[in-house]
Formats: sequence, structure tokens, C-alpha cells
Amino acid sequence: MSMANTLQDYLQRHHAPFEMMHHAHSSCSMETAQMAHVPGDRLAKPVLFRDDLGYVMAVLPSTCHVGITALNKRLGRHLQLAEEWELEELFQDCELGAIPPMGPAYGIRTVMDDELANERDIYFEAGNHEDLVHMKTDTFLDLMADADRASFARRL
Repeated sequence: MSMANTLQDYLQRHHAPFEMMHHAHSSCSMETAQMAHVPGDRLAKPVLFRDDLGYVMAVLPSTCHVGITALNKRLGRHLQLAEEWELEELFQDCELGAIPPMGPAYGIRTVMDDELANERDIYFEAGNHEDLVHMKTDTFLDLMADADRASFARRL
């Protein structure tokens, strides 16, 4: 099992307890939840946006999509989806499509949907398409202490 170096360093710096979980190769977050046999509501996924002020990582359950109008209103921004080349540039130690939802580890402003705080534990991509990080929600929230919190997720 492997993990993106940036993520691993961040978890170690914060003394965050976690478990690694291997699963069959997957290509999207819903497939990851299915392959790993974890509830989709507990699998946190990131969506990266940008505007003239910079990048914002939205973190939400894999069973949802971003309500961009609500997010823009909450942040007072005019966000658009980041381009694929931007993801490759910002997350050089990750496979495309398997970015961890840990914006603070990468120095990216992060906003987390309130739904995730209601789960007892959280899973997320470790930076590749075959490994997940699993931790208690309290640990995840501690790691996201500097993130904004909002209600912007919409059920798929």
C-alpha cells in the first residue's frame, strides 16, 4: 500500500492515527466506495475550483456533487472547475483522479461540507486508485481545523 508523500508527511506532522485499506483499482469515487465496500457517505472526495483569487478545494461525500451556486455565495467567489493540467501541477505526487481531500496538506484553501461531520469515520483516496486512508471523523476534523465549513453538497 502506498500514499502520496505530501499526505503522509502531513498526517505524521499532526500525529494523526489512521489505517490504510487496499481495494481493487477504481476510476471514480462511487466505484471506489463499491470496490472498497465502504458507504459512499463516508468516502470524502475533493473537487478543485479556481478563480482570480486562487484555488479552493471543496470536500464532500462521494454520494454528492457540489452545488456551485451555494458555494460561490458562501465564499463570495466566482469559482470554476480547475483544469486537468492544474491538478497535475498541484498534486504531482498523486495519480490524476485520486487526489486526497486534504487541501491544507497542499497549501490550498479548503471548504468542507457539513455532511461529513455527521459520519462516525471517514475514508479518502491516498493519492492512488487502489488505496484508501481510514480515520475517525474527529481526527479528520482536527486535520481540517483551518478549513471553512458550509452546506453546499447536493445528493446525486
